[in-house]
Amino acid sequence: MTGNDTLTRNEARAAREVYRDVLVELLGKDERQVCLDSDTGLFSSTDWGAASERYLNLGIAEQNLMGVAAGLARSGRIPFVNTMSTFAATRALEAVKLDIAWNNLPVRIAATHGGLSAGHLGSTHHSLEDLAIMRLLPNMTVLVPADGPSTESLLRAGADLPGPVYLRLGRGATPDLPPSAEPVRIGVAQRLRQGADVTVIATGPHPVLAAVETAEDLAGDGIDVAVLNMHTVKPLDHEAIVEAATRTRGIVTVEEHWAAGGLGSAVAEVVAELGVACPVRRVAVADRFAVGTGGHRHLLARNGISSAAVTEQVWRLLG
Repeated sequence: MTGNDTLTRNEARAAREVYRDVLVELLGKDERQVCLDSDTGLFSSTDWGAASERYLNLGIAEQNLMGVAAGLARSGRIPFVNTMSTFAATRALEAVKLDIAWNNLPVRIAATHGGLSAGHLGSTHHSLEDLAIMRLLPNMTVLVPADGPSTESLLRAGADLPGPVYLRLGRGATPDLPPSAEPVRIGVAQRLRQGADVTVIATGPHPVLAAVETAEDLAGDGIDVAVLNMHTVKPLDHEAIVEAATRTRGIVTVEEHWAAGGLGSAVAEVVAELGVACPVRRVAVADRFAVGTGGHRHLLARNGISSAAVTEQVWRLLG
């Protein structure tokens, strides 16, 4: 992506819908694959064709869902588990940890309504802890697509991984990255913009959009901002972070997550071990519950996830 490219803002699709359509195709080609649903409604009108017997709706019983997935995986199947992200990361955590991660089983957890995207349902459905929890589990791969096309790319690539995968998806449609962006590869940060002054590292659709908008705005002030889409939170691209820490004056991280334990913490851990003088500033939800009900963009702005917040941190970093 060049400095003049912008994110496309039309005909975008919701990542969870892209996931659904690609999953139907995958199950049609691989009889080992099974779709386990928790009555999400995502597949209510889906025609599975020959794979119809491999779609199982187990109801709203997330811990049981994970246990069944582990049993099927142990028996040679490749389960795709569907639930909301906060339920996958908290309600079903024990089963994810002990049944799936401990046994290093090939279960793909498709967690929809990530971050604040279920804001219309209230605080009980906010998911601001899942990246911290999932990246701590040994054997777990943690993926956060920034748009529909990258959802497809990461889903296809993750389908062949030997261990468990956590795929964090939003709820509504978000802008696609331009076709000129680098291909998405698991474990490799996607460089969206070159820059020599500051590096902004973002994960997730709205944080990536905020990062690119900040870089475009600051270019008019002569500030050269590099932007990395860290779609893989685990395994983290250490090489890209080291390059940012040693070649630019500082790093700003952006995520739709609590500040503790998420992408910002992961990046700070890498920088701290380097022993170089590189400040890391985090744009994330503060250490409080995001109280209230409302639309996704409203809650993002209310909780400080915006290009204005990223711009402020860049200027503070530059002094």
